[in-house]
Formats: sequence, C-alpha cells, structure tokens
Amino acid sequence: MSLDFIPQPIKVYSQFAHPILMWVLLGLTIYALYLGLKVRKIRSAQGEEKKELIKGKYNQRHFQIGSLILALMVMGSVGAMGATYINSGKLFVNPHLIAGLSMTAMIAVSASLSPFMQKGADWARYTHIFLNVVIMGLFSWQAVTGMKIVQNVISRM
Repeated sequence: MSLDFIPQPIKVYSQFAHPILMWVLLGLTIYALYLGLKVRKIRSAQGEEKKELIKGKYNQRHFQIGSLILALMVMGSVGAMGATYINSGKLFVNPHLIAGLSMTAMIAVSASLSPFMQKGADWARYTHIFLNVVIMGLFSWQAVTGMKIVQNVISRM
C-alpha cells in the first residue's frame, strides 16, 4: 500500500513524537514510583505522621498519574508503530519493539490490579510492584536503545 498521500513533513516529524513522549513518560513513571512509595509509607505510619501523609493524597495522585501513564504508553506504542510503518513501509521486529510491546502489556495488567488492591489484596499489591519494577528496568533500557534509533533516523535525513 502506498503512503504517498501523507505529506513529507508529517512523515519526518512523526518519527520524533514517540521518543519525546517516551522521555516524558519515563519522568512520569519515576514520579509515580515516588507517589507509590509514599502510599506504602502511609500503610506503616502511625499517629500524626500518618495524618500528615494522608493529607498529601498520595494514593489518589498515584492512581491518577498511573492512569495517565497507561493511556500515554498505549498511545505511544501504537503511534510509534504507525510512524515506523508510515516512514518505512514495514515494522522492524527487534528487541526495542518486543520490549516496548511487553511493557505495554505489563502496564495494562498492572493497572488492572487496582480493584483488587483497593480491596486490600496483598497479592495484587506485590504483583503490581513487581510488574512496575520490571517496567522501570525495561524503560531505562528502552531509553538507551531508543536514542540509538533516533540517531539512525537523524543520520538518514
């Protein structure tokens, strides 16, 4: 299928939307981790310390940021595959793509555990934490491999 109807500037600049979004998402993910750690601290705090921590509404903010991260990661993954296809007429199945798709699946599973965590299920909390630690590790690796891909794209311009 020919994609000649797509203007050249869109083809060129679409390649940079994904890396920019992913760096923003990495920052948001680190912030979500911070909020999640505060939520864990509330569970073990007592007295005045607990009252002060609750005022921060860390659980609500963690949930909201997590929801935003989920939506942006799914859109970023699909958008990246779309931009790659628009620019090269195919997808490149490589470790970066596989890791990105794995992260997208893991974040969906992690978010789906929210109702169980709200009901106090420790298995869901530990699974949520485990998945998100793996995602953070993959995300860090993705940042490095993604910048190599960006360098390749720039060198072909």
